[in-house]
Amino acid sequence: MAENSPIYAPFFGVMGAASAIIFSALGAAYGTAKSGTGIAAMSVMRPELIMKSIIPVVMAGIIAIYGLVVAVLIAGGLESSNYTLYKGFVHLGAGLAVGFSGLAAGFAIGIVGDAGVRGTAQQPRLFVGMILILIFAEVLGLYGLIVAIYLYTK
Repeated sequence: MAENSPIYAPFFGVMGAASAIIFSALGAAYGTAKSGTGIAAMSVMRPELIMKSIIPVVMAGIIAIYGLVVAVLIAGGLESSNYTLYKGFVHLGAGLAVGFSGLAAGFAIGIVGDAGVRGTAQQPRLFVGMILILIFAEVLGLYGLIVAIYLYTK
């Protein structure tokens, strides 16, 4: 191994891949669970709105896909020879970027989705506003994905 490729360098890349999927999946799970409870509570009184109210759950699931994409990219870039410490740190940063932004986006989607579907059951005009807020919450995860892909290509 070269001087700039210590044996522990791939550890940081592996931690980046793990961070990407773990934190984004945590955000997606929270978003799904939180908005799912809102859907369940709303559907008792308005069962015809169940399919319309499933949008926050789908958006939360997309957050996990962002983390999966980055984790697969990082894992594919791991090779035992010539993996520099620089590349390991960059991969760790990419994984943390998409992971933590996915966690934040999942929390936002869950809270907005829960309150939004409950409110939509009472006032249907609230639906468009809920969708707009969910889009702004989703884009937080997308920002993390963009930064992660940009870091990965360095």
